[in-house]
Amino acid sequence: MTDDRTPGGLRRRHLLGLMALPFAGLAPSGPAAAQPTDTLAFVGQDGYIFAAWDSLGTPDWKGIDATVARVAEVGRLLAARGVVLVVPVLPDKMGIYQDKLPADKPLSAEMRTRYAGILSRLQAAGVATFDDDALLRKLRQEGQPVYYRTDQHWAQPAADATAVATADLIRQKVPNLAGQPGTGMALGPLINERRFGDLADRFLSPEQRRAVGREVYTVRRSADGEGLLADAPAPVHVTGNSMVQPYFGFPQKLSNTLDRPVSVNWKPGDVGFWRVLLEYVESAGFRQQKPQALVWQLFEPNFHLGPDARGLWDSASVVSAEEWQRRIRTALA
Repeated sequence: MTDDRTPGGLRRRHLLGLMALPFAGLAPSGPAAAQPTDTLAFVGQDGYIFAAWDSLGTPDWKGIDATVARVAEVGRLLAARGVVLVVPVLPDKMGIYQDKLPADKPLSAEMRTRYAGILSRLQAAGVATFDDDALLRKLRQEGQPVYYRTDQHWAQPAADATAVATADLIRQKVPNLAGQPGTGMALGPLINERRFGDLADRFLSPEQRRAVGREVYTVRRSADGEGLLADAPAPVHVTGNSMVQPYFGFPQKLSNTLDRPVSVNWKPGDVGFWRVLLEYVESAGFRQQKPQALVWQLFEPNFHLGPDARGLWDSASVVSAEEWQRRIRTALA
């Protein structure tokens, strides 16, 4: 597994070991985090907590269209280098748990169409993706947890289901993955850990935290002996935010389903998906050994933000749209 904190580029340590990475969140840590806590999170019904930095009213279709255009260009540039781009877009927690929103904070009718609008635009632009919103809604209807009650992150069933759907799409696009059968990651046993979610821990008062309480996180330990294959070449790479950190199990399940090693680089959500992709494609690891498939995990709530969203991304991660495009084109030339 790639260490996302390694300075000077990415080292290709693959997802065949190391489970206990630091627990990191999607919440802002830059200027947005300096705002009063009640503007950053709110408590809904049954103790469900929601991030308040997303809109409840009107989707930013102009920003969404700009993101789609950039993602489609990345796909074309990668294809010219023999790399297939696969883009799972994770749906907003507020959309999946609309019934848990406060009565005075409903989603508008237009916001309820935002995910479908993103999906249709990506598909029209030729981007390989799938309807993760429908997939996760079905999970919830079946009684499975999708997002943690006090956290912005997804639960194990949602990560697993999305990983399987991602693997299915990769197989369609790349029928013959390099490597040997039997080199995928074996899944370890499930364990339970009790803690406050990131939204509760960072944005609620002590009294509010006591009221909503801790919750149980069900996660997987690494299987015994997985580190022995840590240097196996990975034909698939995952880049994204903290949803794809190993703690939540997505890359492990993807590797297990594909039966091939998977490498990963991720950063907390405030770094932004533009910067995380840049770090990977500009790395020595990418130059030396390109994957057959690159999974670029995106997230509905911040899909509309460009690389230059000052005050919404961490200040060190902000780059002009022109500079981002120049660097991407250079890295993928």
